[in-house]
Amino acid sequence: MNLLERLAEMDGEQVVFCHDALAGLRGLIAIHDTTLGPAMGGLRIHPYPSEEEALEDALRLSRAMTMKASAAGLNLGGGCAVVICDLRQGKSEALLRAFGRQVEGLGGRFTIAEDAGTTVEDMETIAQETRYVVGLNKRRGGSGDPALKAALGVFHGIQACLEAVFGDRGLRNRRVAIQGVGAVGLELARLLGEEGAALVVADTDSRRIDKVRTFLQAEVVAPEKISGVDCDVFSPCALGGVLTEAAVAGLRARIVAGSANNQLESERVGDLLHARGITYAPDFVINAGGLINAAEELQGYDETTANAKIGKLFQTIQTILRLAREKSIPSHVAANQWAQDRIRVIRDVRRTFLPAEH
Repeated sequence: MNLLERLAEMDGEQVVFCHDALAGLRGLIAIHDTTLGPAMGGLRIHPYPSEEEALEDALRLSRAMTMKASAAGLNLGGGCAVVICDLRQGKSEALLRAFGRQVEGLGGRFTIAEDAGTTVEDMETIAQETRYVVGLNKRRGGSGDPALKAALGVFHGIQACLEAVFGDRGLRNRRVAIQGVGAVGLELARLLGEEGAALVVADTDSRRIDKVRTFLQAEVVAPEKISGVDCDVFSPCALGGVLTEAAVAGLRARIVAGSANNQLESERVGDLLHARGITYAPDFVINAGGLINAAEELQGYDETTANAKIGKLFQTIQTILRLAREKSIPSHVAANQWAQDRIRVIRDVRRTFLPAEH
């Protein structure tokens, strides 16, 4: 892979490679676009098979964060950090703090948050070395676990889709199939169950299924069968790329709305969903709840304010679905246009010379 060519293909701004032999740090930070403001993104710790795969994940996620922040109306850009590490061998304090120093060295161009393989406690450790971290413990004035708010945003998005398709946002007896009941999927299942939804769940980790069963009545199916369940809503809440051409051909849902990042294997898959008349809530819009919540820390965290802003995802999804209908285009295309238009307008505004900036 030619790294500079790939960065250009993704229209990214910067990639910073991070290494500290003593701490065992091998990772990178990708900054996609800072037109709207400094980049924010999660730290993903994962045993990537190669540096190329780690870079590709970071580039894709950083772009998704740019689009997510823009669509949510935030004054932030998109970034992502990845660290190559086998979690079975543990994350050391030294590794996390060494990474924090790398973030601090960027001087505020990038603010780190929790993502797959990291926790609130990890953010606390990173905060020993950098000011540019969010998702801290609520006792410290932070926003806490982002999974709860990410699920809340998806919940509002599902309601918006239900209203668009059925004319009623109510969830009672609506059949929802959730693929993946990890941190976000589990909380989403709880929210949906409380509103009377009939749940079908699947996960590769049987312990997660057992956890769901402790407080919810839910039908359990094998992971490879969940996308073919006859349901009103299919909700991908695990890894990205699950919506392939084959998966879409087998879908028996009226709506696809979930928390997973980069759900579409390709743009063509979004076109196929549109052709089949399946309403798709674009992933970077519906799963913005965690980002909106974390961004509130930058102004001084207030949970009531954060919840109100997350609630506006209902209107945002409605707007994007309406634009898609009016223009007769797939919803993922409408969402991309919506987000890119805001970035384009602000980039144009910033052509004006201001002496204080020079």
